[in-house]
Amino acid sequence: MLNTGTNVGDTMRAETLPADRPQAPVPEQTADGRSRVSRWWPLSGTRVLQIAFALIGLQLVVRGLVLSRGYFYWDDLILTGRSGSMSLLSPQFLFYDHDGHFMPAAFLVAGIATRLAPYNWLVPALILLVLQALASLALLRLLLLILGRRPAVLVPLVFYLFSPLTLPAFAWWAAGLNALPLQIGLAWVAGDAIRLCRTGSARYAISGFLVFAASLQFFEKAVLVPMAAFVAVALVYRVDGRARPIRAAATRGALLWAPTLLLAVVWSLIYRLTVTIDLARYDRASATEMLWHATSKGLLPTLFGGPWTWDRWPPSPPWADPPVVLIGASGVLAAAVVVATIVWKRRVAWVWIAVGAYVFASIAAMVVTRSGADTTFELGQTLRYLTDSAVIIAIALAVILRAPARTARAGSGRGPAPAVALLSAFVAGSLVSTATFADSWRDDTTRDYLANARSALAAHRDVPLLEQPTSIWVLLPVAHPHNLVSHVLGPLPDRPEFAAATPELRMLDDDGRLVDAEVTWVRTIDPGPEPGCGHRIGTDISELPLDGPLAGWEWTVRLNYLASADGEITASLQQGDPVTVPVRRGPNSVFVRLTGGGGLLEIRAMDPDLTLCVGSGPVGVVVPSR
Repeated sequence: MLNTGTNVGDTMRAETLPADRPQAPVPEQTADGRSRVSRWWPLSGTRVLQIAFALIGLQLVVRGLVLSRGYFYWDDLILTGRSGSMSLLSPQFLFYDHDGHFMPAAFLVAGIATRLAPYNWLVPALILLVLQALASLALLRLLLLILGRRPAVLVPLVFYLFSPLTLPAFAWWAAGLNALPLQIGLAWVAGDAIRLCRTGSARYAISGFLVFAASLQFFEKAVLVPMAAFVAVALVYRVDGRARPIRAAATRGALLWAPTLLLAVVWSLIYRLTVTIDLARYDRASATEMLWHATSKGLLPTLFGGPWTWDRWPPSPPWADPPVVLIGASGVLAAAVVVATIVWKRRVAWVWIAVGAYVFASIAAMVVTRSGADTTFELGQTLRYLTDSAVIIAIALAVILRAPARTARAGSGRGPAPAVALLSAFVAGSLVSTATFADSWRDDTTRDYLANARSALAAHRDVPLLEQPTSIWVLLPVAHPHNLVSHVLGPLPDRPEFAAATPELRMLDDDGRLVDAEVTWVRTIDPGPEPGCGHRIGTDISELPLDGPLAGWEWTVRLNYLASADGEITASLQQGDPVTVPVRRGPNSVFVRLTGGGGLLEIRAMDPDLTLCVGSGPVGVVVPSR
């Protein structure tokens, strides 16, 4: 058991994997009893920890700079809009099917942030930084459990901390609320699994179960966390030379595997009942092309500090756009690393097989759920579907470094210079990729749109604003109804009411500025039969003919009327639901947004004491006034 006076490296060796196994391999010993590692890279365990914490601090500084150039984007607006209009603890809010995602905890965190400070980017940025810090510390804990306080622990740590592979999901708040808790779960539960197998203490089973349960609430992919932890334990057993590593891992970690498996089954049933799973239609050629883009143009260049450059079609997110030479070089280097480590270390081939299986499963999930006729292959280059692979690869590197060398000569080192040079080159390339990503991510219209809309709406709170979609440069119509201004701008405290009818027609332009607007004459309300009145409206439904039929769509009607008193009427198209419209005594106009189609406008008064005369007017779409 633990001796509190020993360091983590000594503890790792003392807590055998089980008690009757041989001591885990340690770095080869020289004639004077000192390890070769300590001779060519003489860092104490304390100094290794200091460097590790400094690297994590540097990562957070770099990621903070990236966030300073970012802002709310796409799904962030959907999360914020729903948070501003619904009860945060309601099932409708928490268990919403968000494009196939089941993430009640992510909704809750977004809701709390919105209630605290709607559209204040500082709050989401701090949340992302805290989650990133937790993920980095959880991985450091796991790496120390596998390698101890050896300088080798810095290799997988540096890869994870600075790899551009995790960057796109981190910078996007909605994606980060999925990806970062998953990364925390992968690292922490694997660490608890190792501690449980070494000590047999139930507290690690309890801790691992709770972290797994929490990560499941943020992202459905977290269902893979226990499996990844099991494989990590089994691989550690294998490289240590343990007989029957899978059986040993299953037996020693049963206190963790049993409850997490049960939870995964129950959660899967809830997920299936809550979420509609639409499998994409794809063919073999499209799937192959998506695989190529996700790996050769996406994943592989990031393993070596790429992609260096990014491309973007606003309002889409940036995607990796590596130069051809990096695409070719990264493929060759990846193959060389796999071969070299298998030649150098014993029993590590299965480590790479496990990594390949995880990456392939992630890409396969992306293909069957996201690809289709309208999906571009660049989707795989956005990297956010592979971001958790960074944790898996870091674990794999640690297990490989733990494995014994095939010969004493192979295990000897040439000094720290080559390792430091390679890590420095990786970090330099990664920082270039980070800087170019931040520049691309900053090219976004949402910040200016929301800033202008906030000030414009605050200055015109007295007149209702007609419901309308936001700029297509902020949210495309495919996000309907979440692209409507009532959803996007609803959380703002100082604003007018969003309504289906208004006496003054204004609209937000693509820059978020409030401008006067008018209705185009797509169709016209025919003049009424009653001289001096037009169409007389009472409590019975009156049908006002149009000069032609309308296709089913969202239309705006300008009603020019003379009312006998203040009151309310209902209005609808021939094929559509009615909306309630307030009217004022005397001659006035009101602009009404109606959904539907047909060749008639149907109107009736809701008060028997109210009568109206309605004249001719346009039915069409809202455009800025000339």
